[in-house]
Amino acid sequence: MNHVTFFRPLVCSLLGAGLTFSAPAQTAGHLGYSDTPIIPGTTYHVHDGERPQPHVVTPGATFSHGAPAPSDATVLFDGKDLSKWQGNRGEAKWAVKDGYMEMNGTGGIRTKEKFPDFQLHVEWTTPNPPRGEGQSRGNSGILINGMYEVQVLDSYQAKTYPDGQAGALYGQTPPLVNASKPPGEWQAYDIIFESPRWDAEGKVTKAANVTVLHNGVVLHHKREYIGSTDGIGGVAHKSLGKYGKPHPPEVVIELQDHSSPIRYRNIWVRPIGGYDQP
Repeated sequence: MNHVTFFRPLVCSLLGAGLTFSAPAQTAGHLGYSDTPIIPGTTYHVHDGERPQPHVVTPGATFSHGAPAPSDATVLFDGKDLSKWQGNRGEAKWAVKDGYMEMNGTGGIRTKEKFPDFQLHVEWTTPNPPRGEGQSRGNSGILINGMYEVQVLDSYQAKTYPDGQAGALYGQTPPLVNASKPPGEWQAYDIIFESPRWDAEGKVTKAANVTVLHNGVVLHHKREYIGSTDGIGGVAHKSLGKYGKPHPPEVVIELQDHSSPIRYRNIWVRPIGGYDQP
C-alpha cells in the first residue's frame, strides 16, 4: 500500500507553511527504507529492504470457481452486484462483469454491514501482463475497519520490501512464505480476524490478531497487530503502528482501490464465535 498520492496535498501545504522534509533513505536495491522506525520485537525498520525475503512456496492447484460459501456465511459478493458494498463517499462504483468486480479508480469500497470476529474468504487476481514493479505492481489491500491491513500485491517473482509484499501485515510483519501465483491467475485469501479489546480505562487488553492462508498456505497464525497499519487508522506513512481510541468488535471490511485494476470475486464472511463468548 503506497500512500504517496494521499499525502501529497498534505506535504505541499506544509511546505507552503515553511516546513521541510527529507525523504527516507532507500536501502540497496531500492526495495525499501533504512531510516524509518524499528519495529518492536525486531531489528528491522518499517519497510526495511534488507529484511530477509520470505522463501517461495508453490501452492497447490485450486478449483477454478473458488470455494463455495458455507451455510452460515454472509455472501458479500456473488459476481452479480455490489448491493452489500458502499463507496467511501457514497455508492460503490467499481465495475462488475463476468462474475468479478474490478477497481477502476473510483475509490475503495467497504461493506455496509459490520462483523465481529470472523472468517473471511476473498479471491483476487492481478493484471496480466504485469504492470510496474515493487509497490506499483498490482497493489490493493484488505482493510479491516480501515485500520488493519492484509496486503494484496503481485509478488510472483517480484520483490519489494518484505513487510509490503502479498499477505504482509502492511508495515509490520512479512508473510512466513511467498505463496503467490502468476499474474492473471485467481488467488485466495482465507483470513481469520479477531478484533482488539479495551478495558474501561481505554487500555488494550487483547491486541487485534489474524490468521491468513494464501492459496491454502499459512502466512500468519494468530499474529498480533501492533496497532493500525502504516498510513491508515491515524498512523502516519512510514511510522510505527499504534492503537487509537477504542472501537467496538464489530468492524467493516474494505477493499482498497490503489489505481491498479485488481479483480475480486467470491467473497463471503462467517462468524467464528467470539472472544467474549464461553
